Amino acid sequence: MADQASGSGTEAPTGRSGLLPILLAMAMFVLVVDTSLMNVSIAAVVRDLDTTTSGVQSAIALEALVSAAFILIGGKVGDLIGRKRAYVLGLLGYAVGAAAMTVAQGLGAIIVFWAVIGGIGASLLLPAMQSLIHGNFDGAMRTKVYALVGAAAAIAAAVGPLLGGFITTYLSWRLGFALEVLIIAVVLSGIRLVRNVPYTGPRGIDLVGSALSVLGMGGIVLGILVWQEGGEAVGALLAAGAVALGSLVYWLRRRTRLGKPALLDPGLFESPYFRLGITQQMLQQIALGGTMIALPIYLQMVLEYSAMQAGLSLAPLSLSMFAVALLAGKKAGDRRPSSIIRLGFLLLALGIAVLIPIVPRAEFGWALLIPLAVAGSGLGLLVSQLNNYTLSPVTEERASEAASVNSAAGSFGLSFGLAFAGALMLATLATTFTSQAESSTVLPPADQQRVAQALENNAQVMSNAGLAELLVDEPPAIQEEILRINTVARPPALQVALLVPLAAALLGLLNSIRMMRFREPKPSGAGDVALGG
Repeated sequence: MADQASGSGTEAPTGRSGLLPILLAMAMFVLVVDTSLMNVSIAAVVRDLDTTTSGVQSAIALEALVSAAFILIGGKVGDLIGRKRAYVLGLLGYAVGAAAMTVAQGLGAIIVFWAVIGGIGASLLLPAMQSLIHGNFDGAMRTKVYALVGAAAAIAAAVGPLLGGFITTYLSWRLGFALEVLIIAVVLSGIRLVRNVPYTGPRGIDLVGSALSVLGMGGIVLGILVWQEGGEAVGALLAAGAVALGSLVYWLRRRTRLGKPALLDPGLFESPYFRLGITQQMLQQIALGGTMIALPIYLQMVLEYSAMQAGLSLAPLSLSMFAVALLAGKKAGDRRPSSIIRLGFLLLALGIAVLIPIVPRAEFGWALLIPLAVAGSGLGLLVSQLNNYTLSPVTEERASEAASVNSAAGSFGLSFGLAFAGALMLATLATTFTSQAESSTVLPPADQQRVAQALENNAQVMSNAGLAELLVDEPPAIQEEILRINTVARPPALQVALLVPLAAALLGLLNSIRMMRFREPKPSGAGDVALGG
């Protein structure tokens, strides 16, 4: 698989410039639709594989965790072996994960092939793809391709719940992952159109920095996952992750002072544009991850929707995200990207804030239409602007490092949002189950603790209909009381989970006010302001 080096310019040749952006957008489509398919198919996967909701939820968060933990290394690997080759290996890793989902017979296969191998594939694919966009296109064309790839992510968010819901309800959730393999095959068939972007920086390997990056980002999200599963040593894992991240910063600065190869150049963070951009990228993904783990579970487990109904209920969020991202990419004109980003976080915060009090009162999914559409519009504005704002000013030599950090911020944010919102939801369920059971005047005192423990272990994977089947041998009064507790506990748990994306959106809004104080960054291709210069 030889790398193609065709010419010295940064603009793709005219004959292929129309098809190459489409193929890159298709690669991004697969990345986003994969998790979206899994989210909307949770109930079917749990049922078919005879596993638990928390187990599948943990696999979803683990996939994002692996990609976040290894993404800085993935960017460096792309520097050493070639960004084009890393791009291909990333696609193949994702294909292995999707293919495994079509034949998986248990949660173990999902964890190994989809979460771990697929996550490593993402860690190679994301920085390589962003570096290839940076190196294959220039000026206005580069901006358009970033917008197109952002729109592809929005399309995937829109199509994923609908396509996944339809396929899961009427065919099989496995078919959705088989379609992913087909799309990857189409993308790989056009790999000759991609020109490799050579790396001219130091080629040494920073093993200590690589290990610290994995321990830092991985430790924090792993600690939240362990908390979510009711495990021990949560504080130790979180502390270890925080110490590792702090040590990584010290190590990178020390290596740079000594003139030795480092995992990445800390000078990247000297630019306020870059610091603000990656922070906003992380906050946007925290909000998206928190929303997309809580709502599908609520719709399928509380309202007892099929996957198709859940997908349709989420359509206002995903379709408005797609439409606004596409429109903003075309119509932004001379508007300041920072002002569009500010509006995006404002709409996102507004939509989620309105959603929270509606949840306990909603008797059907479409009652969430307006707040979901508002939040989706905000996400669409962010998707259309953030990558270009963050990466456009980066010089060619630092493109891969910057893309790796940008992707790491996004992947870490997504995994953190998925894990933290899910953990808060399950912790609130457990607390409410216990308090409701212990205060019940219907349950006999001897049964209160037993029922509380049973609900804590099983209610998050059971709809009321499923729970009723398990209670068929209990007296009618006991059945009614347990179902009442199950019903009362769920809406507050979702409300608490939605506080995670709300907090991320509000922090993003505050951050965007800081962005407005700076002049807009100028693309490095124009020879003006280089990142960190």
